[in-house]
Amino acid sequence: MNRRGFAKALTAGIGFASWSGRRAAAAPGAGGLTDVAGVKVGHFTDTRRPTGCTVVLVEAGATCGVDVRGGAPGTRETDLLDPVNTVQQVHAVVLSGGSAFGLDSATGVVRWLEERRIGFPAGPARVPIVPAAILFDLAVGDGSVRPDAAGGYAAATAATSGPVAEGNVGAGAGATVGKMMGFARAMKAGVGTASVTLGGGAVVAALAAVNAAGDVVDPATGALVAGARTEAGDGLEGTMNAVLDGRAPVGLLKGESTVLVVVATNVALTKAEATKVAQMAHDGLARAVNPAHTPWDGDTVFALSTGTASVAGGLLVVGAVAADVTARAIVRGARMARGLPGLPAASDLARR
Repeated sequence: MNRRGFAKALTAGIGFASWSGRRAAAAPGAGGLTDVAGVKVGHFTDTRRPTGCTVVLVEAGATCGVDVRGGAPGTRETDLLDPVNTVQQVHAVVLSGGSAFGLDSATGVVRWLEERRIGFPAGPARVPIVPAAILFDLAVGDGSVRPDAAGGYAAATAATSGPVAEGNVGAGAGATVGKMMGFARAMKAGVGTASVTLGGGAVVAALAAVNAAGDVVDPATGALVAGARTEAGDGLEGTMNAVLDGRAPVGLLKGESTVLVVVATNVALTKAEATKVAQMAHDGLARAVNPAHTPWDGDTVFALSTGTASVAGGLLVVGAVAADVTARAIVRGARMARGLPGLPAASDLARR
């Protein structure tokens, strides 16, 4: 089935109502991004097709760094996060589906913050600082439906400090993995989150929207979680197994994949240190995604610091733990997803 046929089949064969009731779950025990005090998370999930956006709100402001390693990124306001540039804090980070069109989601978050007089003081105005990054999900259903400013506004309105919904929700609603051997052998993934509490009340947490060209691997066991399926579609072959067998990747265009991550901590960091944490967190991405940082992915990690705590070992410890929770969040993004027609999830294969 070609992509157009797949999109038509998905649109005709599944309405939002038939999958939305099981798309979002907050499983106990894993923790999440909102375990960092002052951080809220909100999702907008479109009712017309699997797509949406996820907003991480830090209304009191947070120091932020970013590291972009994928070869096909789509971002907004990331230049401002360079440590040599003036503005030191952001007020939200937006992750969105919809490819480049989804960057419009950040406009709605800016409006939501402006209405509440939250932002960088600039003369008579308060200018909200809202970096954003997008992933490509236009092949899942009707690609003319994309998150927009209204979706971003809705996600900001929905943001809470409570448990974070995971799976087919927000930026992960249309996320897929294992596409290098062709979209017909891909699998569904979504949003995942995890956290670790260290001594003295320090917390490091991550949230990931998992839309990789490669496969998701559990670093704890080395086992494939989700990725390229066998030709029969009933099991996992693994992208690297196929590549090492001499089979060339097929059917995927540059820019159609991406893993997006937000790391947050309450440990005080400078802008340069937050950038280093984002860099170190990419190691966790590479542990949980194989292959990672390809020319076809836009892999991007943001790192936020609310600056209310300290930890022995400082930056070294925060960065090391950031890599760990990033890997955990990515694995959960695959495990918490639920399948769509033609796109089974890890939970579907496990039941067979």
